[in-house]
Amino acid sequence: MTEAYQSLQQQLELDRGIPYSPNWSAAADFLQIIVDACLQQKPSLIFECSSGLTTLMLARCCQINRVGRVISLENGAQYAEATRSYLQRYGLQDFALVRDAPLLKQKFDAVAYDWYSVADMPDQLIDMLVIDGPPGFLCKHARYPALPVCYPHLNQQSTIYLDDAAREDEQETVSLWCDRYPGLSHEYVETERGCSILTLRKP
Repeated sequence: MTEAYQSLQQQLELDRGIPYSPNWSAAADFLQIIVDACLQQKPSLIFECSSGLTTLMLARCCQINRVGRVISLENGAQYAEATRSYLQRYGLQDFALVRDAPLLKQKFDAVAYDWYSVADMPDQLIDMLVIDGPPGFLCKHARYPALPVCYPHLNQQSTIYLDDAAREDEQETVSLWCDRYPGLSHEYVETERGCSILTLRKP
């Protein structure tokens, strides 16, 4: 584990270990962006596509803020359980909920995607949307459904963070979103894997 991850651990006082995996965990620079944003903006509801280290750190930020909670969709039962165990280890169960959401073939804009099965969306509006799943190798534009699903539930002013944005697929996905949804502005940040930050101001 690199110094950047250790620095985040120290910043958030997560001294009893973190669910770090070199192959699956978000890069430390992306984590730093969303941690800083959460601590500064103090969102009431964070909605997350995929779970893991991001979930733990965002839940800890909500605890520090004394406001907010995280709802994460996770298609892998093993990963969901591992994330829950870390939340329990740090007493953060009240600040994060990991939902089991197996991937199902679904159509969005007449195109079939493997996307999380979502029985219901939260009643509360989403202030911060973090997209780090599903895995990009599943299908073309695998993360595109995130906005068709979440847009009606986003607050009037909200922010979207897309990981792995250096990939061509994610860049095309961002273009599709910006074409479809008015009020989106896009900033690309040169991180290890690329980060797209989309700010929404609903008309």
